[in-house]
Amino acid sequence: MPKQTLFISDLHLCLEKPQITHRFLDFLKNRAVKASELYILGDLFDTWVGDDDFMPPTHKIRKQLKQLTDSGIKVYLQQGNRDFLLGQRFSQQTGVILLDDHAVIDLYGTPSLLMHGDLLCTDDLPYQAFRMKSHTSEWQQNVLTKPLALRLLAARWYRLRSFFHKRGKSQDIMDVNQNTVIETLRTYNCLRLIHGHTHRPSIHTFEIDGKSAQRFVLAEWRSDKAEALCWTDNSYQIEAF
Repeated sequence: MPKQTLFISDLHLCLEKPQITHRFLDFLKNRAVKASELYILGDLFDTWVGDDDFMPPTHKIRKQLKQLTDSGIKVYLQQGNRDFLLGQRFSQQTGVILLDDHAVIDLYGTPSLLMHGDLLCTDDLPYQAFRMKSHTSEWQQNVLTKPLALRLLAARWYRLRSFFHKRGKSQDIMDVNQNTVIETLRTYNCLRLIHGHTHRPSIHTFEIDGKSAQRFVLAEWRSDKAEALCWTDNSYQIEAF
């Protein structure tokens, strides 16, 4: 069997979405085991308030990820805007390897930049300001030292506030800024970008300094549909589950 690399993002797993959790567990058992590597590019969980949270369905997900990594499959994870508090304890419990916000990999001979995608949405100034604040060690330490029950309550409030804030924003503001995309690819010397976050799955082709570049946007997982980008040494395809 040829080597396969899978990319997924934006599952937003939570107790309120059991169909997606079931689909993901089935994906780990029956599809990911056939690949060499699995990359999860952010927002695996709808919220994450700390690695000490074992509320359902996190225990089943931890267990299945651990079985997959113990079988020899490499699993890499980037934190998203919903689960950026995922930490080393989760990594140790599951065998998942945490990636930086910008990760360059050699994808069958081509340097490829992996991101969650929120850093590319630079037109959304309020979000970028919050992101900068919430990714400081001081802010995170302040949050993680709060009682778990309080953190869970705060997470529900933030999700509700986020829902209403999105309703008041234009779709263009919440999408990537193309100039930011180009400058980011220049910075990391890549002509291929794979990311999620925007929930606008597509393959974009454009030019950077006279060279052809591509941006692959991964799909969010829904109760009725899930997708993965599958790459082999000579081709790629979008797999629907």
